[in-house]
Amino acid sequence: MKDQDHTKLPTGRDIPFLISGILGIGASGPIIAKSTMPVPTMIMWRNLLGGLVMVPFALKRKEWQSSQQRNAIKWSAIAGVLLALHFICFFLAMRFTSVATGTALTATQPIFAAIFVRLSGGHIPRKAWSGMFIAFASVVVITGVDLNLSFRSFQGDVIAVTGGALAALYMIIGSNVQREISTSTFTAVCYLVCAATALPMAMLAGYPLTGFSSYEWALLIALVITAQIMGHTMFNLSLKRVSPAVVALVVFFEVPVSAILAFLWLDQKPPAGTIPGIIGLLIGCGIFVVRSKR
Repeated sequence: MKDQDHTKLPTGRDIPFLISGILGIGASGPIIAKSTMPVPTMIMWRNLLGGLVMVPFALKRKEWQSSQQRNAIKWSAIAGVLLALHFICFFLAMRFTSVATGTALTATQPIFAAIFVRLSGGHIPRKAWSGMFIAFASVVVITGVDLNLSFRSFQGDVIAVTGGALAALYMIIGSNVQREISTSTFTAVCYLVCAATALPMAMLAGYPLTGFSSYEWALLIALVITAQIMGHTMFNLSLKRVSPAVVALVVFFEVPVSAILAFLWLDQKPPAGTIPGIIGLLIGCGIFVVRSKR
């Protein structure tokens, strides 16, 4: 982490990986909005199926023989718990505060990633932070965050910010462990542990695990393909070479992509701030890169 260039732009195959990641997680919002499957159940199934897809690739590599690899697998399991808690925080925040506010506050993930990078000894130029905060402000513009000063909304805000911090930790761990094991091994362990963490939550809450219509299962498969494989897995592939601070910054673009797809699929009119917000995102990311190189 100390020796990595935390402001280096993605190159080569990492560019299509990150584009795929943005489109994948951007599609998750509209798909979830169409589904009536309980959230913990959906989290469990999407990660279980995503993990099972990666298991054959992980077994082929046999990356459990050295002590370093076994330690990396342990941290991959911890990342899976953090990922499950991130999902729970995000959806729980939707119940306590508005969707716009919850989405924007969860988007603090890149800021937390940069903070964790600094705390672990990595270097991010001071002037690059302004670009990151401009990008975050642009996300706020896109979501059209409303100010609700009730205590319940405040609880939702805290939960959403916690979700952003958990997502950043998950990404930091993913970046570190992939120095010892492959993306397939990391994601197989991480996703399966995430599913195992969500399962008791669904059962204790009394949510059904089966008995859904074929339409609901089709939406779940679509979620696995987009959010899990195209999204999280492609981001994790990039983390082998790209700093988690940069990858997390790219995740900001999930918000406008989700808004545009919701308009195309659900006929939900995009917020008025979508276009200026996208422009602000580009400006913020540009400032981050330019000032980093100085």
